[in-house]
Amino acid sequence: MTLPDIPIDETVAFLVGLLNTPSPTGDTDKAIAYVEQAVHDLPLTITHTLKGGLVLTWPGDAACPRALTAHVDTLGAMVRRIKNNGRLELTAIGGFDWHSVEGEGCTIATASGQLYRGSILPLMASVHIFGAEARNLERTQENYEVRIDAPTADQEMTEALGINVGDFVYFDPRVEVTHGFIRSRHLDDKAGVAAIYGALLALHRAGLTPRYRLDVLISNYEEVGHGGAHGIPADVQELVTVDMAAVGEGQNSNEFSVGICAKDTGGPYHLGLRRRLEELANEHSIAYRVDTYPNYGSDGEAAWRAGADLKVALMGPGIDASHSYERTHRESIKATAKLLVAYLLQD
Repeated sequence: MTLPDIPIDETVAFLVGLLNTPSPTGDTDKAIAYVEQAVHDLPLTITHTLKGGLVLTWPGDAACPRALTAHVDTLGAMVRRIKNNGRLELTAIGGFDWHSVEGEGCTIATASGQLYRGSILPLMASVHIFGAEARNLERTQENYEVRIDAPTADQEMTEALGINVGDFVYFDPRVEVTHGFIRSRHLDDKAGVAAIYGALLALHRAGLTPRYRLDVLISNYEEVGHGGAHGIPADVQELVTVDMAAVGEGQNSNEFSVGICAKDTGGPYHLGLRRRLEELANEHSIAYRVDTYPNYGSDGEAAWRAGADLKVALMGPGIDASHSYERTHRESIKATAKLLVAYLLQD
């Protein structure tokens, strides 16, 4: 069987738009709407979970229903308190190191819809002022603040802007596409969402249909651990989680292939389903790497922990510098989408 071509240019364009749509966990409606609009013309039934996730169903043979999942929620922050100097102390959303956002631009979203720009800075940002103290400052949450690009010098002035505790803070993604590389924050897991989009678009344009009924959960609470705990229909027998492959020192994954995870913090994935993905990659000459991830969890495991009785595998594009300023290559997204197509067409 010859697999249809992946429309990689459109897939990357979809990804760029999604990356530029802020969606920290808890504030994902705009990104969910973006995905829903993008798949509007595909032969899918579209529903929503009560907690805001998106479920796409491609009708078909119910003898062995399959599911895919990827998450649209990202790292971010929330206002923890307004300080006496008018600046903001943050509380983290998701598991990142504070040094990875030091000096980053950000946007504060108020309850009224007003947006303010700012910068995430250490308390001792200037070596001209603090000298060696600035270099030695411990990089912890309490030692960072947001400098707001608005005239404010105390708590009352900031509150008068409409900024309050609980407002979301979006990190600038800084998306750049060059020489096939996509460099941006939040490729985890918007690159995985894009790979699913590319696979579905390829099938539809080729006039093909998944071998079995397909349900796709675009989850919105993965970064805090429970995105996949709900939204997968109870009769689904196999779930392929599409999330990033961790690229870095000691890892087998790279930015030019699809990563297939054998084991992460939650333990091994389903061996039989993993072997099938490996066989499909070999059969169709799809570049892949099998890997293990030492500090990692997924929505597939969230489904298992919630009591789902199904086979779960994990695969996805290779992402360098995960939970920091990330990078992947279009070939990795293409390989991921191609393996998804092969899996969805398999008997």
